[in-house]
Amino acid sequence: MAFSLPPLPYPEDALEPDYSARTISFHYGKHHKAYVDNLNKLLAGTEWEGKSLEEIIRLAAADPAKVGVFNNAAQVWNHTFFWHCMKPQGGGRPTGKLAKMLDEAFGSYEKFVEQFKATAVGRFGSGWGWLVLEGGALKLVSTPNAETPLTKGQVALLTVDVWEHAYYLDYQNRRPDFVQAFLDKLVNWDFVAANLAQAK
Repeated sequence: MAFSLPPLPYPEDALEPDYSARTISFHYGKHHKAYVDNLNKLLAGTEWEGKSLEEIIRLAAADPAKVGVFNNAAQVWNHTFFWHCMKPQGGGRPTGKLAKMLDEAFGSYEKFVEQFKATAVGRFGSGWGWLVLEGGALKLVSTPNAETPLTKGQVALLTVDVWEHAYYLDYQNRRPDFVQAFLDKLVNWDFVAANLAQAK
């Protein structure tokens, strides 16, 4: 069964003015959709047709001949995860267990913000900034291109997309401004907390 473009968790204009409907229209409607369409073409008639997205990502990551499948499958997963990391009137400080774990791991929420921003902004070229759970501990990582924590034994909790197409229409070359707006106005901490609860 072919993969379909997962629905957005909110209307295209729901994140304005910090993330425009125009950006989402291109980012979701063109880029994300292209990864889904390409993946379906690559899988058609193969033994991987009908497998879950996560299974395809792990299998393709272990086979250098399947780099095209990996890139498209991982980008479908990463983008779907990214959309859920944002919500209207998002941002601000998390609460509860997540807030406590961030304080313990990074010293304070402010230090987490500083380090998350440095991780995401410091990624050279295209990629992603992540908050992950690894061995029971919170950790910040960045991945290039389509790479994903799924293949590294890490549980993804939060991501920000720092490919230029993710922010260029709204922020041009100001990646730090985009990541700051993501943290201040867009992050869906409920989604992050739910990922943490599922991982425990």
